[in-house]
Amino acid sequence: MLTHSFKVFFLPPIISPIFATHVLTNKMFKDKVVAITGGSDGIGKALIDEFIKHGAKIATCGRNHDKLYHLQVQYPKNLLHTIVADVSNENDCKRFIDTTLQTFGGIDILINNAGISMRALVKDVDLNTIKKVMDTNFWGTVYCTKFALDSVMERKGTIVGVSSIAGYRGLPGRSGYSASKHAINGWLEALRTELLDKGVNVMWVCPGFTTSNIRNVALNNDAKPQGESPMDESKMMTAEECARHIVKAIEKRKRTLVLTFTGKQTVLMNKFFPAWADKLVRNYFFKNGELIK
Repeated sequence: MLTHSFKVFFLPPIISPIFATHVLTNKMFKDKVVAITGGSDGIGKALIDEFIKHGAKIATCGRNHDKLYHLQVQYPKNLLHTIVADVSNENDCKRFIDTTLQTFGGIDILINNAGISMRALVKDVDLNTIKKVMDTNFWGTVYCTKFALDSVMERKGTIVGVSSIAGYRGLPGRSGYSASKHAINGWLEALRTELLDKGVNVMWVCPGFTTSNIRNVALNNDAKPQGESPMDESKMMTAEECARHIVKAIEKRKRTLVLTFTGKQTVLMNKFFPAWADKLVRNYFFKNGELIK
């Protein structure tokens, strides 16, 4: 799935504005119930780390039991509810939300973070690859949001969808992924409009390329994990930095969040100069007619 650096100046006896913001954020999220799908690694894990710093109660789910176990070991004294679940499965999503409500009594913030990617050209791809991506990214968001909606509305909370720059600009080799993220953006925009008078904030977040395991497990032509990243992960925004930006945007109850200079540039370019954007994106992802990224 496509944030700014802060410089802290300690000028005694004046309190740093960044420090003041940090304290405010701690107070805002203390004892709030935050449900995060896909919290075992990547942006989801970074979000858990960040919210726990701020005193929140966390519920998360993932497909990997061992990673969830290590998460529990890392935070043995914190209020952390974990459950093995595949968000592409409606019953698993209902079980995750139901057990979260049973454990904490409600949900203040729902972050639909779980997702998978793909790397395959449309002419070569097995349709099952696209279906798996849509089931996880789009339907996982729909299922969890629907089941948590009454509680979030009751608490006048926040619903977040972790989308992508691919939700604004279709990316070659990621047709199903791009479709799923466009669908998330549109669905959440409709939901936001429906809830404007309910006190609920609905936000979609579009990171740029962020360091995570998503490219290693991206599905290939045959709906199998490709096993390695074709991108230079060292040049990407870290999941930790991305998580800090998301938490800050939730605090400010923003509508949308587009991250990285390249991400913002891509969105604007595609909006005002779409034909030019086609060529630039093509040149970035292809070399000598071959998909290289």
